[in-house]
Amino acid sequence: MRQPSVTARRVAAASVSLIVAAGAAACGPKDNDAKSSGGDSKPHKGGTLTVLNRNPQEDFDPARLYTSGGGNVPSLVFRTLTTRNRENGAAGAKVVPDLATDTGRASENATVWTYTLKKGLKYEDGTAITSADIKYGIERSFAAELSGGAPYLRDWLIGGADYQGPYKDKKGLDSIETPDDLTIVFHLNKPEGEFPYLATQTQFAPVPKAKDTGTKYEEHPVSSGPYKVVKNENDGERLTLERNTHWSASTDAERKAYPDKIDVRSGLDSSVINQRLSSSQGTDAAAVTTDTNLGPAELAKVTGDKALASRVGTGHFGYTNYLAFNPKVKPFDNPKVRQAISYAIDRSSVINAAGGSSLAEAATTYLPNQNSFGYTPYDLFPAGASGNAAKAKELLAQAGYKNGLSITLTHSNSKDFETSPEIATAIQDALKKAGITVKLQGLEENDYSDKITTAKTEPGLFLAHWGADWPSGGPFLAPIFDGRQIVKDGANFNTGFLDDKSVNDEIDAINKLTDLGEAAKRWGALDKKIGAQALTVPLFHPVYKRLYGKDVKNIVISDWTGVLDISQTAVK
Repeated sequence: MRQPSVTARRVAAASVSLIVAAGAAACGPKDNDAKSSGGDSKPHKGGTLTVLNRNPQEDFDPARLYTSGGGNVPSLVFRTLTTRNRENGAAGAKVVPDLATDTGRASENATVWTYTLKKGLKYEDGTAITSADIKYGIERSFAAELSGGAPYLRDWLIGGADYQGPYKDKKGLDSIETPDDLTIVFHLNKPEGEFPYLATQTQFAPVPKAKDTGTKYEEHPVSSGPYKVVKNENDGERLTLERNTHWSASTDAERKAYPDKIDVRSGLDSSVINQRLSSSQGTDAAAVTTDTNLGPAELAKVTGDKALASRVGTGHFGYTNYLAFNPKVKPFDNPKVRQAISYAIDRSSVINAAGGSSLAEAATTYLPNQNSFGYTPYDLFPAGASGNAAKAKELLAQAGYKNGLSITLTHSNSKDFETSPEIATAIQDALKKAGITVKLQGLEENDYSDKITTAKTEPGLFLAHWGADWPSGGPFLAPIFDGRQIVKDGANFNTGFLDDKSVNDEIDAINKLTDLGEAAKRWGALDKKIGAQALTVPLFHPVYKRLYGKDVKNIVISDWTGVLDISQTAVK
């Protein structure tokens, strides 16, 4: 998941208002504390589930959506070759079959992937879903007018870099073969053992060519999932979904589809959403949110009310907030200066600035503390809970700054509890104890985003964050530390400009692995190796607390998305 400010089109991510997730200081993943049910009664079919959100579900077209694991609302309409396992906690970080019979069969060093579709798959109009429809759905995601989706297919498929979509190139992509109606084969230009994860993205949803209306397709996309779109107002601000009668649970082990109707209402203020969920009056009793968290003040109020506290779901998602160094800018070109700052950080004060320990947990590793990422505990510059000013001063003296130094920290002015003034001030106060004077440079969100992602203007020290496109170390480490992904003219995320051949080679070696468990171990080891270069200072992982209505049942929150999965939700 890219920086939310740069690709705000992701839900959170995700999601995703993109933010979802968490861990605790140098500890392993915790069990999700969300209940498997909103009460004692078993979930039943029927009723209307209301979704109260801040952000509208814009661009409701599978080509244009950038959603981890098929998203939340989108995955009710769009099925994909694979999907996320719809279970609580760590079990939900696994990839499982969806339209396909398995998660894919690799050959030729993970450069060729073959999928077989299940029999009996149908669209909302009763026509059969074929492999050609999936090929066409992918191809249309290359069209400039339908941009917005994940970039991996353009990078991974042979011929993808130059392909411009089926509206301009009727021939299509030769690297996607459909030898029969149930078989689809992908030819990649390099080994990618994590292709099954990519196949969860909505670009892999089938689109019948005869029903494609181009940029208007989002108004009524043809459903392959348990629900169909019957109304889409103001570009996703109000979505009404009803049952797709041709969807069969026998072909779909993941989506429960309990409610008869889904009513999505967006454009609401976060305080209004939380108040409505808290009160649970009328239709709000059967309501949830997929993008609005409880803030510190709201959480304090909820915690003091047992009835409300029982209606809070806690989510963990692969996401890390950190300090980023630009080693091309003095004095951050000196590793000892970077190490000194790492030692000086007071994570307790940073966590308080992020909303407290219920909403943020300390991080000393760059990778999130979940097994699927390959989490390997390490703390190479132990600062303790409140910083190690003495060790920081010692390193500064070795670097030639025995009398301290003055630096600038760039942050966003947005009140996001991540890159905001509160976090920056906490860091400023901590570094002062080590003899480091920090000048704060606050920028408006767009200016901040442009500055930190442009190689020529990237500041020496700034607040940053990164989230996962899927729960693995690959999309977490490669964009930030692979030297071949440094972009000189355009959006650059390799903030430390690291171009280490041994790191690049290890990324390539791990990408060849189709054993995702083995790959995870290697990602964890690589994280520790990169961490020794002190190019970032991991600060914390956010924790997501979200209310749901009193009549909502069967709460499932996985470590893949960190948010309530409405494909599992039932209402009274």
